[in-house]
Amino acid sequence: MMKMVMAVIKPFKLDDVREALAEVGVAGITATEVKGFGRQKGHTELYRGAEYVVDFLPKIKLEIAVTDDRVEAVAEAIIKTAGTGKIGDGKIFVWDLEQVVRIRTGELDGDAL
Repeated sequence: MMKMVMAVIKPFKLDDVREALAEVGVAGITATEVKGFGRQKGHTELYRGAEYVVDFLPKIKLEIAVTDDRVEAVAEAIIKTAGTGKIGDGKIFVWDLEQVVRIRTGELDGDAL
């Protein structure tokens, strides 16, 4: 079995998380710049004397396909390196991945990872 691990993290933590994932043997990561909010509901900022609400905060979404036996190590690496102890550190989502195909070779599933 395979899993898709999706993590939403603070942008300034991307390099640290990438290095930690490489150390646990992750061969590939997809990173996307996204915007969102959770419990923090954004925040207010002051610009040229005017206060305005920033509803969506910049985040990085990581997508990592791994075999079942790697999920714990991947989650642990993300938690250790992305955490600041402050609100807005992010979340990790894990779900089953039915099939993976490497386009170049046609390899399937674990061989394609």
